[in-house]
Amino acid sequence: MNLTLWIVAGLLGAAFTAGGVGKLTIPKEKMVGAPGAGWVEHFSPGALKALGVVDLLAGLGLILPAALDVVPILVPMAAVGVVALMAGAVVVRLRHGGRGAIPIDLIYLGLAAFVAVGRFGPESFGS
Repeated sequence: MNLTLWIVAGLLGAAFTAGGVGKLTIPKEKMVGAPGAGWVEHFSPGALKALGVVDLLAGLGLILPAALDVVPILVPMAAVGVVALMAGAVVVRLRHGGRGAIPIDLIYLGLAAFVAVGRFGPESFGS
């Protein structure tokens, strides 16, 4: 179970880190044209950059604390943050289009919940 949690957290961490870097480096005008990114036009460039920072911190928070053995309790806390972030993503997609991507958001949400429950519970780093 520990290995599975590491793999899931690592994959989520890589995905959110890449997404955060993308939101921080790609101009809004270019993001609007991406498939499934219609929601972007409803947000200011500053809000997109803020979301990029949140994604980047979530991605790093899922990996680095445990990998460096520095405050590893931050891993399940980051996973809870990802659950909240993805719940918000579903709401945004329901309000502003892009409903086809909701299943992917729900998969991310479920994987993050799996990491949170596993790391707060039976496979916590403190045990």
